[in-house]
Amino acid sequence: MALSESVSLPATRNYGRDVALAIGVITILSILFLPIPPFLIDFGLALSIAVSVLILMVALWMQRPLDFTSFPTILLIVTMLRLALSIATTRAILSHGNEGTNAAGYVIGGFSNLVMAGDFVIGLIVFLILITVNFIVITKGATRIAEVGARFTLDAIPGKQMSIDADLSAGVIDDKEAQRRRRELEEESSFFGSMDGASKFVRGDAIAGLIITAINIIGGIAIGYTRHGMSMAESSDVFVKLSVGDGLATQIPALIVSLSAGLVVSKGGTRGATDEAVFGQLGAYPRALSVSALLMFAIGLMPGLPAFPFMALALCLATIAYVIPQQRKKQAAALQAVEQQAKDAKDEEEKQSIKSSLKTAEIELLIGKQLSTRLLTSHQELAFRMGKMRKKFATQYGFVVPEVRLTDDFSIPPKSYQIKIHGTVVAEYQMRVGEVTVLLGNGPLPEVPGEEVREPAFGMRAYSVSEMFSEDLKRERFTFADNMSVLLTHLSEVIRNNLPQLLSYKDMKALIERQDQEYRKLIDEVCTSHISYPGLQAVLKLLLAERVSIRNLHLIIEAIAEIAPHVRRTEQIVEHVRIRMAQQICGDLTESGVLKVLRLGNRWDLAFHQALKRDAKGEIREFDIDPRLLEEFGNEASKAVRQHLDAGERFVLVSSPDARPYVRMIIERLFATLPVLSHVEIARGVEVRVLGSIS
Repeated sequence: MALSESVSLPATRNYGRDVALAIGVITILSILFLPIPPFLIDFGLALSIAVSVLILMVALWMQRPLDFTSFPTILLIVTMLRLALSIATTRAILSHGNEGTNAAGYVIGGFSNLVMAGDFVIGLIVFLILITVNFIVITKGATRIAEVGARFTLDAIPGKQMSIDADLSAGVIDDKEAQRRRRELEEESSFFGSMDGASKFVRGDAIAGLIITAINIIGGIAIGYTRHGMSMAESSDVFVKLSVGDGLATQIPALIVSLSAGLVVSKGGTRGATDEAVFGQLGAYPRALSVSALLMFAIGLMPGLPAFPFMALALCLATIAYVIPQQRKKQAAALQAVEQQAKDAKDEEEKQSIKSSLKTAEIELLIGKQLSTRLLTSHQELAFRMGKMRKKFATQYGFVVPEVRLTDDFSIPPKSYQIKIHGTVVAEYQMRVGEVTVLLGNGPLPEVPGEEVREPAFGMRAYSVSEMFSEDLKRERFTFADNMSVLLTHLSEVIRNNLPQLLSYKDMKALIERQDQEYRKLIDEVCTSHISYPGLQAVLKLLLAERVSIRNLHLIIEAIAEIAPHVRRTEQIVEHVRIRMAQQICGDLTESGVLKVLRLGNRWDLAFHQALKRDAKGEIREFDIDPRLLEEFGNEASKAVRQHLDAGERFVLVSSPDARPYVRMIIERLFATLPVLSHVEIARGVEVRVLGSIS
């Protein structure tokens, strides 16, 4: 029972409205044939004016034309109402016009007395002007806009449908959104088509009003003179007043509805209420308002013209031109504050969420409590110097390393800091807060109190001294660094040692997208037939692992395209790329145009050559060397390399091309930053200076 009631109530309500609308339409049709008393005529004319004003208000405040799709139907109904009332008033005027100006109701009498001021000639002129404005200006313009709008809307339907289908196919919108857009497109085409026809109602209503008024005047004068024994002057005075009053009472609502129709069809694609569209766009240009104010002021100064209205308008325009930019600044500031508040709330929510704990920063610097307090005033400088460091890495190695997250961590020792890569601690150091680090190398100790330590970035011999002795150290020409410089140098070296881990797949794709179109096509061809994108990323990582810059990515792409069809192993591709990039590699390692090298020596060249096991095709299958030889090589290499490193020389280790990857594999565990080149990677024209050999 409850279910049936809940279902029947809306149906009853809709049925009641349908019946009321049907009764109203039938009543309008009945007025065409049945005589009605003057008080009902007054009510009908008042209703016509009220509905017209309501339509105008809706047209002003609607956001877009499709929000008033019932306008053509309403227009037809109110037009029929005015025509029916015109027939009823005509019947009353011709039947009882001899009784006075109130014979057809007090509304018509009031209009005749108010507008005509007792003189029917004035009323007739005003009526003709209203007819002219309505028929020639408003109605004609609205009709033309409706015709053009309907034509352009129908012509644009296929293109809009294709756009909806394309968005749906691309996944930009879902099925429901596509259905909504198609339905809106159908409503738009139907609405503008209906408005094209409905505008003819307004035009016909204006013509009918003119004809009905003329009939009333001619017929009324004839009836008054022949039937009621009135003189021609008396008959003309009475029936012209009544006819013009009737015309005014019906043409004013017609003018309002015509204006509403013009507002609806002229709105076009503009969204928002009419006041927002008009005042928002007129007030969008403060300079235009300022120039207009200046012009009004100049006109007000002209002799013979009233100064007050022009000066008042100039003041008003100038005030608006000043106020609008101020309001915009306030609105922009308020909007920015709201956006910042929403962003802060979102960040806080992400911090508090469990999912955020699963995210790890690619590079994170954790600072202990006491060290953080020491650097608190320099946080901005620290962030600035880290930004410069990232820019230097981008220039040097060809890709942008991730941002460094700076975190205060009170769980670590108060004077310590930790450097994490992808959430794993890769380096840590206990800083001597308030002291400077003197870099000694093989030099003597300063003659100031301090303690000998190891510099964290390179493990160099150093001396920690209180900051109060800085001037003494300068006079003695010692090189020293403060706490922040030591931290940043250590961070820089850690990042440099972990470049392969910091080159993500997303970074690689971004590097590819920045290449010219021809190289992007080349990459697509190579990566679809010979090497995958992860394989390309592996090549770049192996290059970065040996601190070979990938800034000339187009050269790397060309080298990969040469060798990828012939080999599959990533290591072999990297060796070929290194040969092709020999000029860049040697250029980055030379000092004053000279490349200093340390050779392996004949004994170790032969040992590594014999350790390479090859298959039937001559390709290297494995590296098998006696562990005792490996240990002996490590000892001799450490002795020779350390000798030149302590001397402050910058050099590279040179081996045969086949053995180079394996020599590098051994050397990087002893000296991670020592470059290892093969003979074929030394570019032509490079001056080589041999420092010695490991033998």
